[in-house]
Amino acid sequence: MTPLAESDFLRLAQAEMDHLEAAVEAAAEAADVDIDIHRNGNVMELEFADGSKIIVNSQAPMQELWVAARAGGFHFRRTGEAWVDTRDGSDFYAALSRYVSQQAGAVLALSGR
Repeated sequence: MTPLAESDFLRLAQAEMDHLEAAVEAAAEAADVDIDIHRNGNVMELEFADGSKIIVNSQAPMQELWVAARAGGFHFRRTGEAWVDTRDGSDFYAALSRYVSQQAGAVLALSGR
């Protein structure tokens, strides 16, 4: 796979982070779960009622989105129109739905685009 120009990666990553923020807000509201969302540059922090966190950030040099959750650390790379786990090929939103649900203590379904 040919790497993207850094500006293209940054644009795609920013759009994905914007979409993820809206998806988490919508899923949390639908499930009546409190998740605080904080963003600083390319880093998004999701904080749960029990004090646990999930950190999502973009890594321009690697052209990946990285996720740190209780379940572990995960790297997602753009493949076609989706972000997929570099280890098992799982979809970014399906994986994040599992991690967020685990830490929220309720089922939350995050929808991709």
